Amino acid sequence: MAGVNPPLAGARDRERLSMSDGAHQDPLHVLRAYRELAPWNLRDLAAVVGAVLDASAVTPINAAARATPSERTVRFYVTRGLVSPPEGRGTAAAYTYRHFLQVLHIKLRQMEGVTLSSLVKEMQELTGDILERRSAASLGASLPPPDRLALRGVNGMPRGRSGRALSTWLARDGEVAPGAASSWRRIPVTRGVELHVEADHPLARVGPDDDRVAGAIRQALANLMPHAPA
Repeated sequence: MAGVNPPLAGARDRERLSMSDGAHQDPLHVLRAYRELAPWNLRDLAAVVGAVLDASAVTPINAAARATPSERTVRFYVTRGLVSPPEGRGTAAAYTYRHFLQVLHIKLRQMEGVTLSSLVKEMQELTGDILERRSAASLGASLPPPDRLALRGVNGMPRGRSGRALSTWLARDGEVAPGAASSWRRIPVTRGVELHVEADHPLARVGPDDDRVAGAIRQALANLMPHAPA
């Protein structure tokens, strides 16, 4: 990547490899790895923050605080002054790592029961370093490194740098030797039929949700066996 000196690039490669091998990582270091995925468009920013929150072990005190932010939610945050305006306008608007931290911190604070109105002043006073440390502390060990992030249910692969990185990681994971230790996701389809998907398979990490997968398989079974009882 242009503008990055070899020692820094090597350090990042070693950090990513260490995370991929499952080594214990300081949540702050894991969170900082998300800088490599920036910038995002609005859709992908909302998807990445939502996936991080879905993977977290944080139990919301305020059950009304919806964990996954939508594009409309992020726009509202910008309008209220909770999140900095994006770089650029319209379809060219780009969201940086700081925007990622801002949206993530807001959602975590909402899950703790804090209202948006009380967050306005707080967000204006927080530096990027404090946002980073507080978010990492809240997420703790449940924070997945970016190459382990499950973006299930998202409409299509993320674009830009995030999409290229995710495609590279998925290709790497597909090269794991057969028989290697792995975990599996069970998706019930219908009576007598269920689908087993390896946890690192693209269908499990970036595919549609289980209900849509099961529905597609039921439709395929109906086409293969049109006269079979339902």
